[in-house]
Parts: sequence; structure tokens; C-alpha cells
Amino acid sequence: MSGEATRPTASSALVRRLFLRILGLIVVCAFASLWVQVDGLIGSKGIAPAQELLQIALARLGPEAYWRVPTLLWIDCSDATLHFLCALGVVLGLCLALAAPRPAVLLALVWGLYLSLASVGNIFLGYQWDTLLLETCFFSVGFAASKRPASGVAVLLLRWLLFRLLFLSGMVKLLSGDESWRDLSALTYHYWTQPLPTWTSAYANDLPLSVHHLTCGATLAIELVAPFGVFGPRRARQVSCAAIVLLQLAIALTGNYGFFNLLTLALCIPLLDDRSLRSVTPPRLRRWLPARVPAAVAAPAPSARVAAIVAAGFFCAVTACAGLERLDAAALVPSAMGELLSVLSPLRTFNSYGLFAIMTKERPEILLEGSADGVTWRPYEFRWKPGPPDHRPRFTTPHMPRLDWQMWFAALESCAQEAWLHALFVRLLEGDASVDALLATNPFPEAPPRYLRSTLWWYQFSTPADRHRGVWWTRERIGPYCPTVTLEEGRLRVVSDSAP
Repeated sequence: MSGEATRPTASSALVRRLFLRILGLIVVCAFASLWVQVDGLIGSKGIAPAQELLQIALARLGPEAYWRVPTLLWIDCSDATLHFLCALGVVLGLCLALAAPRPAVLLALVWGLYLSLASVGNIFLGYQWDTLLLETCFFSVGFAASKRPASGVAVLLLRWLLFRLLFLSGMVKLLSGDESWRDLSALTYHYWTQPLPTWTSAYANDLPLSVHHLTCGATLAIELVAPFGVFGPRRARQVSCAAIVLLQLAIALTGNYGFFNLLTLALCIPLLDDRSLRSVTPPRLRRWLPARVPAAVAAPAPSARVAAIVAAGFFCAVTACAGLERLDAAALVPSAMGELLSVLSPLRTFNSYGLFAIMTKERPEILLEGSADGVTWRPYEFRWKPGPPDHRPRFTTPHMPRLDWQMWFAALESCAQEAWLHALFVRLLEGDASVDALLATNPFPEAPPRYLRSTLWWYQFSTPADRHRGVWWTRERIGPYCPTVTLEEGRLRVVSDSAP
């Protein structure tokens, strides 16, 4: 091979390998976390059975359902198949983490498996980190397949994803009209009103008001300014990487967001090169870094490079239009592109992002109680969400407790709007073991209750003095959330319009 046929790559082969290994570990966490919950969430006896969703989709959409709900579960939707897909995802993630050959193929398979589960996951697999994982795997295929790790096209797509994730998160806050972001008071609410606080959230909440204002301003600055550095020269990328990493670590240390922060941190790796990566790795850990690879590789054929550039341009255009729609600028999106986004939406791979556009300023919580006689009531306790005032909040990362998260959303809405919650009531009154396993305790181990009631409470972090005594929350009863119900012939029947 002549000297003209080869050229030294920028030193990023180590970055590529490390990114793929860490992404593999995140894939393991995502599938393993879902695996232990899949029966209770979307299994045949779960809250939102996948099989029922497919049947309804086919009845309403006909053959179009196969595209609108893209999943391998059309072949078989048994509980055993759900477990098989989760187990296979764990195996593929381990193969990626252990640097198995053909990582691009592994990533494509991971994307297909997770899409199959997310498509039937109903509200339980509709979080932004679920779509972020799908998009990361999809756009990492070219990075994994590239024999030239410094290839601008392969790296560009991952940097563009990180840019959109951060920049849109900042823009939706400014454009939402929520004054708490504009006057920098948002974090005075965030630590105790977020879905699943940690015990460190309580201490962060106690910080002086000036610190809350400063950190809120820093958050907006990082989300709005640092993303532009990902396209800059080496030094600008390093500075942006450091700022984004700092923000993600702060979020992860004071809240539970599943594998979201880990995935965002992984997306920061392609901002670096081998030299900078080794320089920030502690000496004791450097021996765990993948070995160096040869720096001279064959240049791609011109036709392949043109095809890659065209594909990258298409993906960037599509995702840019998705971002404009998220920013309420749909008028700027060409009608043809809007139609294309609608067609591609079932793939969950061309997404927009933006969390906490409107800061929640109160914390309602739903307390579920069962009774065998309508007189004595016993509470159901959840594994992770706030319950008894003396239960200290815990870290769940990288596990994503989806029922606990969804209960937070339900408390912000009315009972009538939460159809899935009614299904949860049915399962609890039936005494379904797979759903009971999602909870911390089952107060009716011998036989399911006859009645179920739900009440709404205001929660807030306790004072430092109370925490010293082991009390983490103060709470006040508001009133009934849903009417008290019982189960008759498999259907809920209202016993009274208010809880006894």
C-alpha cells in the first residue's frame, strides 16, 4: 500500500474504544433494570400489558400497526419473550463492554431490541433517556464501524447529539415563560420537588439562597453556551467537556435519573482525543484503558465518504427540525420535513430534548391503602418514592424504577387522566404477584384487599434538626385522590366518592 493510500489518523482510537465499552456497560444497566420490572409493567399480568397494546394497535390501524409499533414482539409477545429480549440486551451490552468484534453490528442489534421493548412500553418506556439511548446506539453505529476513528462524519453525529441534548434543555427553560428560571430561583424548588430525590438533595436544599441563584445561572450557562464548544478546536472541546461533566455529576449527586447522566457523560468522550483522555485519567486507572492501536489506516473510498456525508447531512437536518418543533418553531419546519418526522416518529430515534422546562413548585404524593373490611387500612409502600416521613431518600442510579417515577407524574394530574393508575388498582385488588414485586411491601401477603383508596398529600423536606432525629419529610393530607374502589367481575366499582 502506497504512502498516499494511508495517512495517520488523529489520535482518537483509544477514545473510540473507551466510548464503546462504557456505552456497553450502560446498555447492560438499561436492559437489566428493565428486566427486573418487565413482568409487573408490561407482562401479561402487568399494569400495561404489551400484548393488549399490540391487539388494540392492530384493531385500530390494521397493517399500518406494524410500522407504527415497530417491535419483534409481533412474532411472539409472551412473558418468556420479554425476558429473552431483556436477557439478550444484557448479553449484547456485555459483548460491547468486553470489546467483542463487530461492535457496529452489536449496536444495531441493541437498537432493535430496545426499540422493540420501548415501542410496547407505553408510558413506562417513554422517558427522554430511553429515546436518548436509542439515538445514541443508532448514531454510534458509524463511529463503531469506522476504521478511521477521527473521521469527521462519524464523530460529528455524536457531537451533534450532545449539542442538541444540552442546548435544547437550556432553550426550553428560557422559552417556557417560567419566571423561576429567569429570576434564577428554580433550584430553590428543584431538590425537593424532583421525581426521586436522594438524601443529598436535602442537604443541597439547605444551601443559601445566593448559592441556589449561582448554581441555577451556571446550569443555564452550561446548557446554552458549552454546547457550541463541541464543534470547536481541541481546547474549546476540552473546556466544554469539563463544563458538561461538572453539570452531569452535580445532577447525578442530587437526583435519580436512571442511566441518563451516565449516558450524557459517555457522549462527552468523543469530544476528547487520546492524549487528553490519558492526561485526565488517574495513573492507577490508566492500565485499565484499552491498548493503543496502529495510527495508519487506509483512507476511505471517495464514494463511501460522499455517501457518509450525505447521510450525516440528512440526519442532522431531520433532528434539527425535531428540535425546532420542540422550541415551538414548527412554522420554520418545511411541510415535507414535518411529514417525514411524523413517518419516522415510531423509530424514536430522531428526537428533541428538554427537561424541567416548567419547574414544579409543589410536591403532591399519592398514598395507596388497602382494606379487607373498609375499616382498617394498610398502606402500600413504594421502593423509592417518598412515603413514611422517616424513610431516608436513596440513590437508585443506574436503576430506573419506572413505577415510582410514574407515580410522581400521576400526582401532578387528576385521577381521571391516569388510566394506567386504574389498571394498577385492578392488579393490586387481584393480588398480582408481578405487580406486588414492584413495591417495597405488600401489606396483604395472604389475600388481596377488598377495597383500595388513594389520598393526596403535600410533601416537603424537613428541617436539618428534624433530619438529625431521623425525620426526612413533613407532610400534610390534602384529601382523596381517587374514589375508594373495589373489584367486581374484573372491573373497578366506586364504593364512595370520598375516602372513608
